[in-house]
Amino acid sequence: MQSLQLDLGERSYDIHIGADLIDRGDLIAPLLTGKQVMLVSNTRVAPLYLERLQTSLQKAQPSLQIETCILPDGEAYKDIDHLGKIWDRLLQAGFNRQATLIALGGGVIGDMTGFAAACYQRGVAFIQIPTTLLSQVDSSVGGKTGVNHPLGKNMLGAFWQPRLVLADTRSLTTLPDRELAAGMAEVIKYGLLGDLPFLEWLEQNMTRLMAGDQEALTEAIARSCQCKARIVAEDERESGKRALLNLGHTFGHAIETQMGYGQWLHGEAVAVGMWLAADLSRRLGWLDQAACDRVEAILKAAKLPVRPPAEMQTEDFLRHMAVDKKNIDGQLRLILLSRLGEAQLHQLTEEALLKACLNDALS
Repeated sequence: MQSLQLDLGERSYDIHIGADLIDRGDLIAPLLTGKQVMLVSNTRVAPLYLERLQTSLQKAQPSLQIETCILPDGEAYKDIDHLGKIWDRLLQAGFNRQATLIALGGGVIGDMTGFAAACYQRGVAFIQIPTTLLSQVDSSVGGKTGVNHPLGKNMLGAFWQPRLVLADTRSLTTLPDRELAAGMAEVIKYGLLGDLPFLEWLEQNMTRLMAGDQEALTEAIARSCQCKARIVAEDERESGKRALLNLGHTFGHAIETQMGYGQWLHGEAVAVGMWLAADLSRRLGWLDQAACDRVEAILKAAKLPVRPPAEMQTEDFLRHMAVDKKNIDGQLRLILLSRLGEAQLHQLTEEALLKACLNDALS
């Protein structure tokens, strides 16, 4: 097991990465705020791991009152209506302010459970047990929680930090190939935005990673979490540097919103977004063609798309990007690459270059 800490003073928490951590109720029990525990999962993950988690918790602390809330699987259900089902279960079970919610699943379950915890009785504890690569390297760490709205992705939510993150690498063995690839997009992101040696390591080890090599995956998850933990510790509420973690996301969210949540996986859309960000950076004179080719090559090595869906138009991108959370006073702000391994927040005034980038990608 590898461990690191996200330093937020009194709200600091550990991130543990290793095999079979779902069975480590002894790591979870000391962080429970009371005896009431709500396990939130979905119809795909629950049959695989829910019973094991319940058993490990009851072994560690037999007096727990453990209840479950099982939601449908998929981004299409990441909305207010399904969020309400978590609150319904908490109220039906008579849970109080000492309750702890535990998210067992991917990014959708983690985001929804965290948001439910942030709101229930004005805030209760929660713990993340992410079971997908994307959630292990990104969404489970940092305290961003929320749900989607038909007009924009993750537009409703709260900053609410977990008390613990347990990333069980063995859970990745049941992950479909498409979802493993989608998670790899977020891993690649960390190398592109702030860690060139990690990007080079990924280029050398991508075959092992995509084959599910446990040692390589543990290393990739740990290095990704280290990068994110460092940035979040400096800027928890995204007033500055944390925005860099959105590399590729403004373009990617436009794809997800336009195509319908769940049609494109988040990581697939972000992969296209990172390629578009690299191409726009080239047009601004910041990257050369060789650097753009490297971005495209590593995304393709991870079996990710690099071009937007043919059904979209430039106007679709511009409409959705106009409501991005990073924008201020109607000014579009994008995360672009100064060079490989270094990103910056850029207030875009070169709209003609953006349109040319999108037109060429869609042609």
